[in-house]
Amino acid sequence: AMRLKTKRAHEEPSHNDGTRILIDRLSPRGVKKAASATDLWLKEIAASDELCKWFGHEPEKWGEFKRRYGRELDGMDDAVKTLMEKAREKTVTLVYTAKDQAHNSAVALKEYIEKKV
Repeated sequence: AMRLKTKRAHEEPSHNDGTRILIDRLSPRGVKKAASATDLWLKEIAASDELCKWFGHEPEKWGEFKRRYGRELDGMDDAVKTLMEKAREKTVTLVYTAKDQAHNSAVALKEYIEKKV
């Protein structure tokens, strides 16, 4: 069974987070590396810059963003496999920097992984 969670990089790390994986291309602004307490930085699994610019965190583009990001993820076998293996071992928290907690790449990635299982 997969155990995946999502959490903003600016939120306090918790022992319930398990393995914390930063999934953004850039490190979180205003958060010291130690404070974000990430175990792994999987920047290669991040949505492309072009896709992020197009999306612009506009909720009305959410469905299409998930579809396009899913297509990008289909081509990232190694990164997706790494993430799935870690999530089978123990809880994995996908750490992200977006302010919108409902419409971000961590939520889309979590849904993508859960569909694959």
